[in-house]
Amino acid sequence: MILYHGSQEIVDKPEFGKGGLNNDYGQGFYCTESLELSKEWACSSDMFGFSNKYEFDITGLKILDLNSKDYNVLNWIAVLLNNRYFEKRTIIAREASDYLIQEFLPDIYEYDVVCGYRADDSYFSYAKDFINNSISVTQLSRAMKLGDLGNQIVLISPKSFEQIKYLGFEIADSTIYYNKRMQRETKARRAYLDNHGADFDVGSELFVRDIINEKVKNDDPRLR
Repeated sequence: MILYHGSQEIVDKPEFGKGGLNNDYGQGFYCTESLELSKEWACSSDMFGFSNKYEFDITGLKILDLNSKDYNVLNWIAVLLNNRYFEKRTIIAREASDYLIQEFLPDIYEYDVVCGYRADDSYFSYAKDFINNSISVTQLSRAMKLGDLGNQIVLISPKSFEQIKYLGFEIADSTIYYNKRMQRETKARRAYLDNHGADFDVGSELFVRDIINEKVKNDDPRLR
């Protein structure tokens, strides 16, 4: 498969063991299959960036796809809670974080590659609203799909790094792609607010307080 990595640098040799520990899926090399998204991600400010291009051979690799039917949105939330910093100001947020990690966290280090949502500022705010009991599982799931902020593919094992080959780069023009990035995030926030204000039967919705009180497990059909 062809992957792209948006960065302020040219990365001609991705190396295992580099990168921040507190990224969405922990330490790894974060990529996308979309050239356009990689250019947007490269322009997190008004500075030019680079879209690094790679050929990635997935033969023999174990891949965890958090967007597949085998997983639900709470598995993604649990991974995020385990890696990213959340300021948990309320009791419900602290209890929710502990319970979700305990019951819904997949062991990502059994795998070579992780695929899933990218928790930019918008998706991160959805997750915080959920663990603070402000939105339901249904609202969270809809928000993730409506946002159109893209998925990422993350190399996390030494074996995966042996199977990626650098092909070159394209310059990401910040005068174009920084604005595109901001427009995409604005669209995601607008979709979230529209979804948040939609009519829901609150009595039938599953909130994080319900998940804790009812000791909901990963195989609960309401999560599908």
